[in-house]
Amino acid sequence: QAQLVESGGGLVQAGGSLRLSCVASGSTLDYLGIGWFRQAPGKEREGVSGLRSSDGTTFYADSVKGRFTTSRDNGKNTVYLQMNSLKPEDTAVYYCVALPWDRLLRLWVFPNEYENWGQGTQVTVSS
Repeated sequence: QAQLVESGGGLVQAGGSLRLSCVASGSTLDYLGIGWFRQAPGKEREGVSGLRSSDGTTFYADSVKGRFTTSRDNGKNTVYLQMNSLKPEDTAVYYCVALPWDRLLRLWVFPNEYENWGQGTQVTVSS
């Protein structure tokens, strides 16, 4: 199972951009679904985006569509989340996961079923 490390978070003003990275080690991300999730203070964890490695299929939460883009660098075994036009409500700790596609889809609906979350990376958007 791949070990994942998130990075790239920080403090940014509303309207700004950040690019998060999810670096995998120990295993390839091939044939997996890679999801970005986030958890804001006092709120439940929620899905942000998903990417299917086999064919590049992506999907996004309605709240981030048109602003966030997820992509993969196969050579670096890394998945990115490009976040543009950031809003204060995007403030959260962001996590990535790599799972078989059907499990990722289930996790999108039931994020509390997964226990092996990493450290995540903090994103803070000021107004």
